[in-house]
Amino acid sequence: MDLQNFLSDMWKDYCDINPQAAKIHQLLTAQGEKVVNDHIALRTFNHPRLGGIKSMAKHFLDLGYIEKDEYFFKEKKLYARHYEHKDGKQPKIFISELELEKMSPFVQKTVDQVVSQMDTSIMQTPKFIMAGRPWEMNSMTYEKLALESEYASWVAAWGFRPNHFTVSVNHLNKFKHLPTLNTFLKAQGFKLNGSGGEIKGTPRDYLEQSSTMAADVPITFNDGSRKIPGCYYEFALRHRLPNGEYYQGFVAKSADKIFESTNRAK
Repeated sequence: MDLQNFLSDMWKDYCDINPQAAKIHQLLTAQGEKVVNDHIALRTFNHPRLGGIKSMAKHFLDLGYIEKDEYFFKEKKLYARHYEHKDGKQPKIFISELELEKMSPFVQKTVDQVVSQMDTSIMQTPKFIMAGRPWEMNSMTYEKLALESEYASWVAAWGFRPNHFTVSVNHLNKFKHLPTLNTFLKAQGFKLNGSGGEIKGTPRDYLEQSSTMAADVPITFNDGSRKIPGCYYEFALRHRLPNGEYYQGFVAKSADKIFESTNRAK
C-alpha cells in the first residue's frame, strides 16, 4: 500500500470517531495555518495471539519506518516504542501495549476471551491498523475493565485504530506557543487534558505537549449502544537539542499523563 494513502485512510478512520479533530483542523486552517502531523499513536495488548507492538509495527516497517526508542510506564503497566520514517518528513508512529502479565487475573482472562474470538488473518494486512473491534464486548465488561485500567477498557471497546493524531506546533505561525494555542482551543469550547497540568513537559525536556480530552461518542456493545470516550487530538512543540537538531523522541513522564486523555469523566 502507498504510504500517503495509508496515512489518509488512518486519518479518515480516526476522524470518524473523533469529529472534534476535524473541527480543530478546520479551525486552524481557517486561521491560515498549515497543519502538519507530528505523530500518530496506536494501542494494543501484548497477548501472544496478537503479537503486541511487533504485529502493528510490521506494517510501518514495510512502508519505510525504522524502529527507534522504547518507553516504560510502570504505574499504567504499559510498554511503548516509536518509529520514524527514513525520509524524516512523515509523521512518527508511537505504539503502546498493555503488559498483561502484570494485570489481574480478571483482565488476563477477559483479554484471553476476546482475543480468542479474533480472526488473526487480519493482522497480515495493513488494514489491521484500522480493523476496529474484532470481538464481542458488553458494557458491563467494559466498565469492570475500566476500574482497573482505562487503557484496557479502551482497547477492548474500540479495538485497533489510531488513538490520536498530533498537530506539530513547530509548523504553526499564529500559534507558535502551546499557551496561545490552548487558550484558542478552550475559547472554541474544547476541553483539554489537565492531568499534570495542561502542558506536559518543558523546554528542558525538549518536548512540550497538550491534548484535548476524548469526547464521548456512541459505540455499540452487545447489550446496547452508549457513549464512551473515543479519540483525542494532541499538540506537540519540539525544541532543539544541543547539536541544533530538533528532538524527535518522547518523554515517558509526559506521555503517562497524555494517556489519560481517554479516561472517563469522574
